[in-house]
This record gives sequence, C-alpha cells and structure tokens, in this order.
Amino acid sequence: MTFASDIKKECTLLEVHHEHAKAELAALIRMNGLLNIQRQRLILDVQSENAAIARRIYTLIKDQFSNEGELIVRRKMKLKKNNVYIVRFRQGVLDLLNELEIWDQGEIQTDVSSKLLLDEQKKRSYLRGAFLAGGSVNTPTANSYHLEIYSNYEDHSDSLCKMMNDFSLNAKITKRRRGYIVYIKEAEKIADFLAVIGATRGMLAFEDIRIVRDMRNSVNRLVNCENANLNKVIDASQKQVEAIKLIQSTKGLQVLPEKLRQIAEFRLENPDLSLKELGHQVPGGPISKSGVNHRLRKIIQIAEQIQNE
Repeated sequence: MTFASDIKKECTLLEVHHEHAKAELAALIRMNGLLNIQRQRLILDVQSENAAIARRIYTLIKDQFSNEGELIVRRKMKLKKNNVYIVRFRQGVLDLLNELEIWDQGEIQTDVSSKLLLDEQKKRSYLRGAFLAGGSVNTPTANSYHLEIYSNYEDHSDSLCKMMNDFSLNAKITKRRRGYIVYIKEAEKIADFLAVIGATRGMLAFEDIRIVRDMRNSVNRLVNCENANLNKVIDASQKQVEAIKLIQSTKGLQVLPEKLRQIAEFRLENPDLSLKELGHQVPGGPISKSGVNHRLRKIIQIAEQIQNE
C-alpha cells in the first residue's frame, strides 16, 4: 500500500458525530457522485477505487439517512487490475442531496455552503471527505513534499483552499487538465493537514520519516561542507609548498626575509596543517590566521616573480 492509501484507510476508520458525518458525505458525493435516470427514477452512484472508502460511503449514508444502498464492483479496464466500487442509491436521492446542500431548486450546487464554512469541526470533516474523494500525498521519503486534492469545479476548489487556509496551511490552487488542484508543498503544513482531518497516526509516521530524512540531509550538508573546506585547505597548501620548493631549488630559502623563511620552512615540514594551526604552532608564534595567510601570499608572489625571470 502507498502512504496515501494508508492515510485514507485510517480516515475511513474514524468515528464522527452525526452532523460532521454529513459534512464528510457532502464532500464525497459532490466530488465522486453521479446522477442518472433509470426508468424515470433518479439514481445516485458514488464511486471509488478504494473498497474501504466505498464501504464508508455506504455505512455513513445508511447510518445518517437510513438509505439502503447496493454495492457494485466493476473492473476499471481490461488492461488494469483496479476495481471500481460503486455505491448506488435508488431511494430518497433528492432528500439526501437536499440535506447535504448539494441540490437546490433543481440544480446541483458545486460550491460549499456558507454555513459549513463557519463551523470548524464540519470543515475538518469536509476536508477529510475531500481528501478521501480526490486527494493524494507523496510519501515523506520522496524527493519533494506534496499533498493535493483534485476537484472538477473552480468554485469548489476555492472553498477547499479557503478551508485549508483557515487552518493556516498555506494552500494554493492551480488548474490541471479539466479541473483544479488545491495543493500544499511544505512538509510542516502537510503534517498539519493530516492532523486536521484526523489522520493522527499517519501524521506521526509522516513526521518521523521527515525528521529522520531532514536530519540525514543536514548531516550530508555538513559533511559536504567539511569536505569542501578540506579540499580548499589541501589545494592552498599544495600551491604554497610548490612555491616554497621553487624558491628553495632556484635561489634558496635564505633569500627570504626571516619571517617569511620561518613560515616557509614550517609549512614544508607541516603541509597538512591549516592556516590557523600553522599560526599556533610556528616557532616564534603565535601568529594570527590572517598574518600567516599574508606571509604565504608574499612567498607565492616571490615564487611567481622568480618563475617569470
């Protein structure tokens, strides 16, 4: 199972209050519902590729509205193994849709009701239903953090985005193909979203993996930084030693002023020391790091002059 599947499974096991269950159902039906007319009767089909979500839709409607539905299982495509689970309701469809504020005056309402937007617990439940219906989230071990909810309607996506941002989740909207997605990119905000919809276990798993991953990345950055600094020290030391050896083999180190000769001889004896270590350990020291660097630069300049003669 994917990480997103684990989150959805956890959400389908949550017990919710009567009114909050209606908010979750409203999202599930608004996003995954389809109305048909068969033999002059209005039929509501709510479909999902997730069996647990289909069972939850069936159970919530039965518990909240006493509507008996039927569960139909179909193969999605010949080349795919996924099943599509359809929860079908033949009785009291309009009453159900009216109660959930999806149907009003003969039209489907694609936007979320203003009353629901004023109730924090209902917003949590609605967001949970929306995630079950059209949500996905990357595993925290992936290269990037990403959570999204897909919806066909722009006004509905605006409402989802507003609800998320009422919980300070920094959600944003973008158009995709025939619909819209509301998405979150920040790891901390994704964890907060999972907490908002009640997926506490998933949130803790997400945070555990994320913290370990971020710590590993921090360690790698520190090691890379240390390696880069070490390479700089080695390269600089090699250039200094080559300059000193050039002077030594051509004119001899005795041509250098005493302070430069002293640091030159000590650098030849200690090619692996950093400038700071050279300054602390050089005979006649200590010398500041900038002082050591200044003297070695002078030596390199003298070597370059000899080379150009």
